[in-house]
Amino acid sequence: MTIDLDRAVLLPIDMQQAFDAPPWPRRWNSQVDANGLALLAAWRDAGRPIIHVRHDSADPKSSLSPSAAGHGFRTGFGPRDGEALVAKSVHSAFIGTDLDLRLKRLGARHVVVFGISTDMCVSTTIRTGANMGWDMILAPDACDCFDLTDGNGTIPAEDVQRAHVATLAFQFCRTLPTAELTDLRVAA
Repeated sequence: MTIDLDRAVLLPIDMQQAFDAPPWPRRWNSQVDANGLALLAAWRDAGRPIIHVRHDSADPKSSLSPSAAGHGFRTGFGPRDGEALVAKSVHSAFIGTDLDLRLKRLGARHVVVFGISTDMCVSTTIRTGANMGWDMILAPDACDCFDLTDGNGTIPAEDVQRAHVATLAFQFCRTLPTAELTDLRVAA
């Protein structure tokens, strides 16, 4: 299936400052910001719709709580005039928000996703969106995740990323690198 870019909405997920400091473990992708900003620039230059997603934790002790210093967007990732914002308090951007309605009103067919973290909010949003019938597209090189422990030691973030991208691509989405998604000739 090709991508009709006129019906593709960009969905940056949780590109927030909190992920740069404890309690969050080591992340792996040093290019997450550069690739995410490249996607935003391509969508903005083409005048295509962007719906930003921000995690507003209901836990006042969370670094993603609206009152926390790290709650804000990373440099360059906040919405600009005319760009929508969906605030969520759970892992999926579709749960408890009007994201599905916004996509329908835009006449969207494809939802291009990137953000932090691949194995949590990005994955949950993609899975929910796919189950709702959206053509979900993941830009893995514009995503990031963390080292995790499993009781037997630490699973490196690179391995967490690889396993989750493979799982998502097997059943829930297509994957395309940033370079292909920013090439405006992708349109059908």
